[in-house]
Amino acid sequence: MKMRKQKIITKAVLLVSFVSLFTDIASEMLYPVMPIYLKSIGFSVMLIGILEGLAEATAGFSKGYFGNLSDKLGARTPFIRTGYFLSAISKPLMALFVFPLWIFFIRTLDRFGKGIRTSARDALLSDETTPEHKGKVFGFHRSMDTVGAAIGPILALTFLYFLPGQYKWLFIFTIVPGIIAVSLTFLIKDKKKIPTPDSKKSIGFFSYLNYWKISSLGYKNLIVGLLAFTLFNSSDAFLLLLLKFRGFSDLQVIGFYIFYNIAYAFLSYPIGFLADKTGMKKILIAGLILFSFVYFFMGFANTLWQFGILFIFYSVYAAATEGISKAWISNICKKEETATAIGFYNSLSSIMALIASSLAGLIWYVFTPKIMFVSSGIAVMMVVIYFSCIKIGRQTQ
Repeated sequence: MKMRKQKIITKAVLLVSFVSLFTDIASEMLYPVMPIYLKSIGFSVMLIGILEGLAEATAGFSKGYFGNLSDKLGARTPFIRTGYFLSAISKPLMALFVFPLWIFFIRTLDRFGKGIRTSARDALLSDETTPEHKGKVFGFHRSMDTVGAAIGPILALTFLYFLPGQYKWLFIFTIVPGIIAVSLTFLIKDKKKIPTPDSKKSIGFFSYLNYWKISSLGYKNLIVGLLAFTLFNSSDAFLLLLLKFRGFSDLQVIGFYIFYNIAYAFLSYPIGFLADKTGMKKILIAGLILFSFVYFFMGFANTLWQFGILFIFYSVYAAATEGISKAWISNICKKEETATAIGFYNSLSSIMALIASSLAGLIWYVFTPKIMFVSSGIAVMMVVIYFSCIKIGRQTQ
């Protein structure tokens, strides 16, 4: 009897990927103009920093809790739908009122939506495939997600070209891709799963932290390395700020951002395929080496062609780490604990990223951008050495 070939990109994977694509279109339409809009309605730089810090902290902590809850209930789609819905409605709502408390509430609601959906979504992607295809599936999702990140700024530039300064209408326009994304979530179906015996028991908001005690040594080794890297990996906004610092125009800065996202989207699936063939560890280490190289030489770059080459390498790094890290985590944890395992990492990673960006901003301000980038590049080489020495162990699924 002829064996039926396994379908790698299933209907659910395709739907989740398109949901992410349209959501990222909406998010990235606002990314270049968010600071400008907030300043135009009276927010100081310090207040913007507090706003973003609070929003990211909310997203970080909630990723762990809702990932744990997703595993306990044996369900993914309710969290995916609710999370994407909250993010879809929050963006246009920012344009309705300009009161600081309202802006704080709505921006936090947006990131809360991300916290609700992220771990359950990643677990659903893991549920849809087998360990030997995780790199491809997570790579495909990252590719589609990043296509949206490239389309968003292009739409924003086009919109503002014809309607300069109409930031409120740009915020309102994001409801269109948002509605499409939310509508697609209703086509995603949960696989039949049995809730855990204690699913009816209430769980504390930070109860997901207990997962560390029961997780495998391989999981602990992997998470320590990933979090150490995150501590030295500041926001991509610093790359754009560096371009401005070097004298590039706003159009050139946004152009670099679009170029990076297009390259990242193009590379994610092939690199995911390669990770399945050669091993997650090799690809992740290669990605970290590229990050170290890029950040070190970013401190010395000045010309257009130099930044162009570095951004190409940076897109390879992103494709070799972002989806690969989650695919690797899902391969070394029990299937019924996938959302909790990924949620634990997502939660602490968000907090580490907040610390990383705060430290980067401090080093930039006290010293120079060059020292900030060079020091990060050197520090990440220590993480490369760590990953080269540790053993993660075989997958448990």
